[in-house]
Amino acid sequence: MQLDSSPLRAADITPDLKKKFAILSGGRGDNGSPVIVFPEFPAFGEITDGEFHNVLTYLTSVPSLSSTGVGFILVIDRRQDRWAAVKGTLLRIAGSFPGNLQLVLVLRPTALLQRTLSDILFKFNKDEFKMKVPVIMLSSITELHTYIDRSQLTLELGGTQEYCHEKWISHRTAIEGFALMVKKTAQILQSFGTELAETELPNEIQATTVLLSTHTNKKDKMKGDLCVALGQGRRLLESINEPVVRDPDHNMNQDELENLATVQRLLSQLDETERAFDDFWVRHQTKLEQCLQLRHFEHNYREVRALLDQVSEKLTTFSEVGISPAHAEHIFCELTTYEERVCEGLDRAASLARQGDELIQNSHYAEDSIQPKCSELRTISENVSSSLRVNKEHLLKAMELHRSLERASKWVDDGIYMLASQPVDKCQSHEGAELALKELERYLDDAGQNQLTELGTIWTEFEAVLNPQFKDQVEKVFQKQTSMQEMFDKRRVSLKKLAAKQTRPVQPVAPRPEAFIKSPLNSPAHRAQQEKRCSETDSESNCEKENGQLQNGDGNSRHASLSEEEENLAVLRRHVMNELLETERAYVEELLCVLQGYASEMDNAAMAPLIPTPLQNKKDVLFGNMTEIYHFHKRTFLRELEQYTDCPELVGRCFLERMTDLQIYEKYCHNKPRSESLWRQCSDCAFFQECQKKLEHKLGLDSYLLKPVQRITKYQLLLKEMLKYSKSCEGADDLQAALTSILGILKAVNDSMHLIAITGYEGNMSELGKLLMQGSFSVWTEHKKGHAKVKDLARFKPMQRHLFLHEKTLLFCKRREENGEGYEKAPSYSFKQSLNMSAVGITENAKGDNKKFEIWCNSREEVYIVQAPTAEVKTTWVNEIRKVLTTQLEACRASQQRAPDQVLQSPALSGSVNLSPFKSGQKSLKRGEEKKAEPCSLDANCSSSPKPTGKDEAVTSPTSDRAAVAKKRFTLQGFVTSKLRKSPQLLMTKALHYHP
Repeated sequence: MQLDSSPLRAADITPDLKKKFAILSGGRGDNGSPVIVFPEFPAFGEITDGEFHNVLTYLTSVPSLSSTGVGFILVIDRRQDRWAAVKGTLLRIAGSFPGNLQLVLVLRPTALLQRTLSDILFKFNKDEFKMKVPVIMLSSITELHTYIDRSQLTLELGGTQEYCHEKWISHRTAIEGFALMVKKTAQILQSFGTELAETELPNEIQATTVLLSTHTNKKDKMKGDLCVALGQGRRLLESINEPVVRDPDHNMNQDELENLATVQRLLSQLDETERAFDDFWVRHQTKLEQCLQLRHFEHNYREVRALLDQVSEKLTTFSEVGISPAHAEHIFCELTTYEERVCEGLDRAASLARQGDELIQNSHYAEDSIQPKCSELRTISENVSSSLRVNKEHLLKAMELHRSLERASKWVDDGIYMLASQPVDKCQSHEGAELALKELERYLDDAGQNQLTELGTIWTEFEAVLNPQFKDQVEKVFQKQTSMQEMFDKRRVSLKKLAAKQTRPVQPVAPRPEAFIKSPLNSPAHRAQQEKRCSETDSESNCEKENGQLQNGDGNSRHASLSEEEENLAVLRRHVMNELLETERAYVEELLCVLQGYASEMDNAAMAPLIPTPLQNKKDVLFGNMTEIYHFHKRTFLRELEQYTDCPELVGRCFLERMTDLQIYEKYCHNKPRSESLWRQCSDCAFFQECQKKLEHKLGLDSYLLKPVQRITKYQLLLKEMLKYSKSCEGADDLQAALTSILGILKAVNDSMHLIAITGYEGNMSELGKLLMQGSFSVWTEHKKGHAKVKDLARFKPMQRHLFLHEKTLLFCKRREENGEGYEKAPSYSFKQSLNMSAVGITENAKGDNKKFEIWCNSREEVYIVQAPTAEVKTTWVNEIRKVLTTQLEACRASQQRAPDQVLQSPALSGSVNLSPFKSGQKSLKRGEEKKAEPCSLDANCSSSPKPTGKDEAVTSPTSDRAAVAKKRFTLQGFVTSKLRKSPQLLMTKALHYHP
């Protein structure tokens, strides 16, 4: 029997339909009632109730609702059967017919005896059928034709309707299969469309290309399936229309017409779905292609922007004006050569800006992102172009001024040389003085092109290129020119006096220092030698000057390089600081959004009906101390971070000052497993969906509940980056300390997450002291009874234990993996045993394995051989245990010094006091004196370092073996026992301080 709530399909009951004990021929009554025929079927009694119910349920579901509402006409053909078959059929119909009945027509048995019996028995059993419709017994098909027109009956019932049961089943199966295919295709297309619509656009070219290719392949597959469905529908339509194609005069029955309409409607739905999908795909493909164009544009933008930044930075190196005309020309040539590189960058920027304009003109969805970049490219290009133009203009101006200075210097030098070349003896005569004066006047007449103008004019005309050095150079040349003019003026005055008529003998006048001394050596040959020497001297002086300038240039270059490196580091520090501040502000906003959009809504009466029962009154569990975290960051931490905007290298101080406040994250992380479990239980509730819809969040609440955990982890990454760029800065030590402290908080959170997973420990864990370390190890145990060692039965199979080292106690637990997801999958730990750290000792190396060490107590009656995963882990644990024991030893020694003398002299010393949680102190003392195997005394322990000193030396004898082992053992109880050997009076004091 069909119990499924889904409608029956022909494919589900094909074997039952093929039995043909009931058919829907397509005939209709006068009022449009569908006709169901029960043809001759001798084995009708063998039909099961399930088969009967399924077939009739299916047949009554095929006609349209308008037809079935009128009611069905049943034609029961039992002409060749007996009354018992008629009765059985009527009883079955009366008991389980699933539709409305209008009329039941029975062709009774035609045999004389059965016909007579049926008339009589029908009258007596009429009430037994309990039918609310008339049941009419018919003697022949002629009587049947008075109720149903012959055109609506099959040939077997004397009608004219052609009916093929196999073809009817085939059509029904094909139509229903096609309808199911159309439905699934529409669902798949809708689901695919939703997937495409919700897909986030990638931020990289490669990812966008892959996404476009993936979506295109999926679309092609969908289109292929759609084409297959359309082809199947068209073939089915042709099959239904086949009788009409074969015989245009053929009249389809009502069922065939309904089948035809159904297939046409399904094909129309498919066509409409295909058009809608094609339209959606065009939009989606356009969006993906635009996204790919945007990613290429952004990639090219970054490249061009970097090129322009590089070009702009390079152009700043051409801001020098040179120290000479040749130097300025050299810089100008380099700038001209580099101009090609600049133009290349400018061309790429212009081309990219045009591409951006084209994208905007083509209605690109990211116009708001493209437009600013295009504007920025044009602005930077204009700045670079302007910088190039200004640099060229400045260099041309500098070259012009350098040439003017060069001409002026040469003119001054030539003038001085001319003054020095005029022979004094010839100038004593009237003619000679006139000739010299004319020569002087001619030289001064040519000064217009070579002489410097007023300094004020130079300062005004060449203001843009006059740096302090260049300005000093101009002033020197101008001063030299002024001095030369003064010399010319004095010489001219002298020559004018000599050119006048002399009334007395002319006395030889010694020329100024620049003139030659009148002597026998004032000959042309000697003058040439003097000029040569002067030339050599000037050359050496100039060489030394140039060397000095070059050396100074190298120093300036190194200084510039160093300054550039420092500036780069400063830029990187500012970048890290900006990221810290930006992410901090975003983090505060996200916390506020969660608290207002979710936490506050849990107190909103209007939202109360949407909150499921497990979530009610669980706000503190779900959100933990997020409110406390938000207030700390909003009111305190963010404001203090912003104070370090201009000095990011000092931001470590802010973290150090607020390190205690940052420990609030431990509380949040401790609550996270409970929060995640509650979220997993209620994540699909309407309350969360409504809140997410109001906030327009793409991600669920669980992503935002993870933000605090991600934030406290992000700090150490940012501090690492800041420290990387601040190693030589003032705040480097603070950054390192802040990083260490943050890592300490993360370690404490991680350790405590393991600690809260311990089950079975009946004591108070807060009394165990601070958790120092935790980790998984392989552990063997040995027990000593009398003089014999008793090893565990599974000696060669170690126990897997998770150790928790506290300041006062060492816990041994067994790790158990849990099933589940997220935090629910985190392991739990079953408590097995604990050791008091005041009663344990360690042996650094065990069994010759560098990964093993021993933890023992009670004079090695209990020995735990611990194997670490690596030698480094073993060394870390041994060092930490030694630190704990050393701290306890120092505390013990300090307590001895504070103990009053009255206690030391107490008469209660005669009793035996237990110093160990396992055995008596007296036995331990005795055994220590006999075997000499206890750890070193106070002095030895105090002088030893808490860190391991290296590997054990080779053992050559039992004595040396014990000595070597003793050197590697360290225990607080051993220290106490050693002190008691030296001073038995301390026994009571030790018992008071160290009894467990």
